[in-house]
Amino acid sequence: MLVASGLVKHYGGVTALVGVGITLAAGEVHALVGENGAGKSTLVKIISGVVRPEGGTIELDGVPVRFADARQAAGQGVAIVSQELMTYDDLTVLENLFPYGAPRRGGLVSTREMRRRAQPVLDELGLDPPPHVRTGELPLADRQLLEICRALLQEPRVLILDEPTSALPRDAAARLAEVTRGLARRGLAVLYISHFLEEVMRVATRVTVLRDGRTVLDGVPTADVGLDSLVTAMLGQPARDTAPPPAVPRRPGGTAVALTGVTVPGRLRSVSLDAAAGEIVGLAGLQGAGHLAVLDAVCGRARPSAGTVRLPDGRSPRSARHAVTEGVAYISGDRKGRGLMLDKPLWENITAVSWLGQGRGGPMPRRSRLVERSRGHLERLRIRGDVHARAGDLSGGNQQKAVLAKWLDAAPAVLALDDPTRGVDVGARTELHDLVRELAASGRAVLIASTDLAELVELCHRVLVFQHGRVVDTLAGDRLTEAELSLSMNAGFADSPH
Repeated sequence: MLVASGLVKHYGGVTALVGVGITLAAGEVHALVGENGAGKSTLVKIISGVVRPEGGTIELDGVPVRFADARQAAGQGVAIVSQELMTYDDLTVLENLFPYGAPRRGGLVSTREMRRRAQPVLDELGLDPPPHVRTGELPLADRQLLEICRALLQEPRVLILDEPTSALPRDAAARLAEVTRGLARRGLAVLYISHFLEEVMRVATRVTVLRDGRTVLDGVPTADVGLDSLVTAMLGQPARDTAPPPAVPRRPGGTAVALTGVTVPGRLRSVSLDAAAGEIVGLAGLQGAGHLAVLDAVCGRARPSAGTVRLPDGRSPRSARHAVTEGVAYISGDRKGRGLMLDKPLWENITAVSWLGQGRGGPMPRRSRLVERSRGHLERLRIRGDVHARAGDLSGGNQQKAVLAKWLDAAPAVLALDDPTRGVDVGARTELHDLVRELAASGRAVLIASTDLAELVELCHRVLVFQHGRVVDTLAGDRLTEAELSLSMNAGFADSPH
C-alpha cells in the first residue's frame, strides 16, 4: 500500500536518515524500532507529510506522492497518532474528536451526530469519558486513547501509532494491542512504533530496525527474530542484564520523606508510608488507585485534608513552589505538558529550576555560567544535542534526560518520578535507571510510580500497591516480581469497597 524508498534527511550538519525505506502492506501491523535518535521520528514525519525529504520517494498504491503537509497526507488516508499528545485541553471530548469539519445540521454543529459517529470507536477502545468534560481534566492514559479515537474517525488507510501505549496501564495496553490487530484485519496498514519490545513481538507481523539513521533490519517477520537479536540490532551490542537493587539498611533518623495518616479527598484515605535516604520505593496501582496522589502530596500539588507530609528537613510542603525550594524534584513522563519548555534552548530548560525556582546565582546570573553548567549535565547524561538547541528538536529519550538534568541542577533531596522512562528506548531506559540508582546511592530518597511493571521490579527496593486510595500490599525480596505485582494490583482485598 505505502512504499518509501531511499529517504534522505539532514538537520544542519546532522544526518537523520541515509537511504532508509519501509513497506507498509494492507492488513499488516509493521513495527518500527530503534534507539532514540536512530531516525524513527524523522521517517514518521516524512511519511505523514510533516517533513519533506531531501532524497528518496514515497508511493501510495503504486502512485508517487509528495505530501505538502500533514493535512494533505491525512486527505490521502495517512493518519498519525503522535507520541507527544496533540489534544486541545480547553476543548471538550467531542470537540477534540472533531477539531475540523464537525458534522452540521441546519448550519449548526450537531452534537448528536458527533456522538453517533464517535460512540462505536470509543466503545472499541474501551473509552467512556463524559462527552462535555474538558479534555485537560482527563488522565494522561485517556487523552492518549482519545487521540487514537480521533485518528480512527478519519477512516485512514494507513495508520501510524507512535508509542500508543506509553501512558497506558497494562490492561488498557493489552486492549489497544487487540484493537490494533483488529484494525489490520479490517485492511488497514498499521505502522507501530514502540519501545516495549515484548509488545512489538505480540502485536506486529513484521519489524524494521533503524540505527544511526540507517536500516539494519528491513521488514523481517517477527516470528523469525528474537528479542535478543532485536536489541542487538538496535544497540549494535547485546543488552546488559540488570539485577534488582539490594535492600537498603534502615538507620535511625534515616527517613527522608514520610506520610502519616494522609487523606486527600477522593484520592487517598489515611495513608502512611515512608522512604529512607538511599531507598527507591515504588508506587503501583490501577488507574485512579491513589498512588499518583502520593507524588502530588509530596510535591505540594495536592493539599491533604488530614494527616501530614514530612520532607527531609521536617517541614510540610505548602505548595508546589515551596516543595521545590525544599529540594523535591518532580520528574514526569509527560515531557511536553510538564517537563520542558520546548521552544526554549536546552540551557534555559536545564537551569530553570535552580535559577528561577530556587534563586541560585542571584536574580541575574551570568548566562555563560548557566550555559557551562548545562554543558556539564549534557556530558554526564550523554544527551545528544547542543546546549543552544531547542528542547523540542531533541528525540524523546534525550528530552527525558533533559528533564532529569533540569532537576539534577537543583540538587534535590527527594525525587518523585511519574513514568520517568515513558516513550524512551531500551538504551536510554538503562541509562536513566543507572542514574536513578546512582542518585539513590548518594543519599536521595526516590518515589517512583510507573505503568511499566518491569521498571518497578528492576529499580525498586520495595513496591507499595494501592487500591481505592489505600496501601493494600507491600512487595519486596522474592515477592517483588511482575507476576506478583500484577496479581496484587488486580486482586480484591477485604477492606476495598466494591
